[in-house]
Amino acid sequence: MQFSISSHLLIRVVLSSMCHQETGLLVVSILPAISPSFWKKDPSHWNIIEALPSYGRGKDVPDGRYKSLINGNQLEDVVITGNNGTIDGNGMVWWDSYKSHSLNHSRPHLVEIISSDFVVVSNLTFLNAPAYSIHPVYCSNVHIQNISISTPPESPYTAGIVPDSSNNVCIEDCFVSIGFDAISLKSGWDQYGINYGRPSEKVHIRRVHLRAFTGSAISFGTEMSGGISKVLIEHVNIFNSNSGIEFRTTKGRGGYIKEIALSHIEMENVHTAISAKGNSGSHPDDKFDPKALPLLDHITLKDITGKNITIAGSLSGIEESPFTNICLSNITLSTNSVSSSKWECSNVSGFSDSVLPKPCQELGNPSNSSSSSCFYLMSLGQKTAAI
Repeated sequence: MQFSISSHLLIRVVLSSMCHQETGLLVVSILPAISPSFWKKDPSHWNIIEALPSYGRGKDVPDGRYKSLINGNQLEDVVITGNNGTIDGNGMVWWDSYKSHSLNHSRPHLVEIISSDFVVVSNLTFLNAPAYSIHPVYCSNVHIQNISISTPPESPYTAGIVPDSSNNVCIEDCFVSIGFDAISLKSGWDQYGINYGRPSEKVHIRRVHLRAFTGSAISFGTEMSGGISKVLIEHVNIFNSNSGIEFRTTKGRGGYIKEIALSHIEMENVHTAISAKGNSGSHPDDKFDPKALPLLDHITLKDITGKNITIAGSLSGIEESPFTNICLSNITLSTNSVSSSKWECSNVSGFSDSVLPKPCQELGNPSNSSSSSCFYLMSLGQKTAAI
C-alpha cells in the first residue's frame, strides 16, 4: 500500500500530503522516506471519495473510490514534473485485493486531476500503479510528455494514460508497458456518461512506444457514453501486446466514437492488430437503456506495418447500429501461422486500399463516397494536430 517517490539520485522520498491549490498552482509537499512499517496495509486508512458523476459508481466495486495519490480538483496551471524521478505505487497489495474480491471501494490511481485547465505531467517514471497511472478527467489543455510507465503482466486491469471526458489533450514521447491498456480514451459509463455529456475530443498522440500484456496498446472505451471524437494518433510503436488498436462499446452505452485517424503505426508480436467490439464490457447497474445504441463511424487507419501478427483484424459491430466508414489504407501485416483466419468481420462497412492480408469483403470494396470520407478525415486529423 506504500507509495514512494525517488529522485534520479536515488534519494527516496514519500508524499506527506495530497496535492492542494495554493495561488492557482498545484503544490506537493514531500518528506524523507520512513520505515515501511509506518504504512498500514489496510485500505480502511485510505481516504474515500465519491464516484465520478459520469460513472455513477466505482469501476471495481459499486461504492466509492479510494483517493488517488496525487490529486487535484478545479485547478489551473497544474505542473507535475521531475528530473526523471520515479513514483512507485507498490500496487501489489491492491492487485491482490482486487483478485481476491476483497476490495470495499475501487482502487486509487497514481495521478488523478479533475475539472482542471492547463495540466502538465512530464519527465517522470511511474511504476506499479494500483489501477491507472495518469487519469485526467473533465480537464482541458492537458500535456503529457516524456513519461515512462510500467506495471507487470499480472497486474489486473491496470492502465497507463487515460484521458477521460477531456479535450485538447497532447500525449507525446512516452513509453508505456502495462498489464491491460497502455493508452485508453474514455468518456463515461452508460446513462451516467450520457447525462453528464462531456466528450473526449481534440486528442493528439504521437511518438509513443506501447506494450499491453492482456489489453490493448491503444483503446477507445468501453466507457465512451459521452462521446470520443477528433483524435489523431501517429508515429506509434506497439510491441508484445494482446491487441494493437481496439474500439470497444456495447448496447446501452449510447455515445459515439467518430472522426478518428491513426497513421504511421508499427507493430511487432501482436495477437490482434486491429479490433472493434460491439459487445464489450459490463454495465454500472440495471438502469441503463438497452435502446441507447452507440455510433462508431469515420475511423481511418493508414500507413500501418506489422510483424508476427496472429489476427490482422477482428471487427464485430452491432446489428442495430453497424460500424460504418471504416477506412483502411496502405496497411501491411505479416501474419504468423497460428490462426487460419486473418480477418473477421460482421456488421461493419468501409473502404480499403493497398491492404495485406486482403481484408474481409465488407471492407474490401472501394467506393467514391467512402474514399472521399477517408481523405476528409485525414485532413481533419492534420487540424487536430495543431492543438
